Amino acid sequence: KFSRPDDSNRNKALHGTTRANVANMIEGVSKGFKKNLELVGVGYRASMQGDKLVLTVGFSHPVEFEAREGLKVAVPDATHISIEGIPKQRVGDFAAKIRGVRPPEHYNGKGTRYQGEIVRRKAEKTGK
Repeated sequence: KFSRPDDSNRNKALHGTTRANVANMIEGVSKGFKKNLELVGVGYRASMQGDKLVLTVGFSHPVEFEAREGLKVAVPDATHISIEGIPKQRVGDFAAKIRGVRPPEHYNGKGTRYQGEIVRRKAEKTGK
């Protein structure tokens, strides 16, 4: 149980932050955190080679990621990536780095996105 010495704005903010951090630690140890990513695009695929995640996402070379300590990276099929671990910040950071290689683009919808993420599509140019 957390309490604060007074109701100043700084103590209120630190109280909420501390409570949330400890709650995330408890949830991480008891259940763990998980992020799922999808690869959308022709020829976009992921694979595991040993403990390395290899992405083929339209570049002239495959992009490799070393699995971080404390995280489990799995590729159930060629277009899905699953990241699991105890620290919420590490799971989210690693997922964001993978997504940052080829984020979803708004014209064709291709790229790496979180599972269930909705990408707003833009209309193409119409010229004369």
